[in-house]
Amino acid sequence: MPSSYTLPLADPQTNLETVGGKGASLARLSKAGLPVPDGFHITTEAHRQFVAVHWLQAPILAAVSAAAADQPAMLEEASRQISRLFEGCKMPEEITGAVRQAYAGLGGEDLPMAVRSSATGEDLPEASFAGQEDTYLNICGAEAVLEAVKRCWASL
Repeated sequence: MPSSYTLPLADPQTNLETVGGKGASLARLSKAGLPVPDGFHITTEAHRQFVAVHWLQAPILAAVSAAAADQPAMLEEASRQISRLFEGCKMPEEITGAVRQAYAGLGGEDLPMAVRSSATGEDLPEASFAGQEDTYLNICGAEAVLEAVKRCWASL
C-alpha cells in the first residue's frame, strides 16, 4: 500500500519531483511492460522528512558554504561532514514503517534489493551525475534496506 514515503515501482504518481530521475525512468520502463524487477520507490518526501526531523538543513548548508569549489580537499571534508550527519540520525518511525510495509509487499523477508540514489537533479536532459552517489546491491531484509537507504542519502 503506498504512503507519502513509498510508492510502487510503476505507480502513476511517479515523476521527477516525487522519485527523482532514475526512479521516474524505471517507472516509465515498468509501465511500458519492459522486464524491470519489481520494487518500490522511497519518495523525496521521505528524504525531506528525515532532514526536517533531525534539523539537518542548517548544518548541511554550513558544511557546503565552508567549502570552496576550487578546493577538492575542502569539498571532500564537507562531504564527510554531511555523511556523518546522516549516519548519526535514526530513521523516523513513519518512514521505517512505510519501507517495511513496501518491502514485505514484495513477498519475501530476505528478498535481495538494489538500493540506489535517484536525486531530482540527476538523469536530466541537461545534466547527469551517474556514479557519484552510492548504490547498494543484494541487500536482504527490511532493516538492511533501511540502513542502505540512509547511507545512500548520506552520499548525496
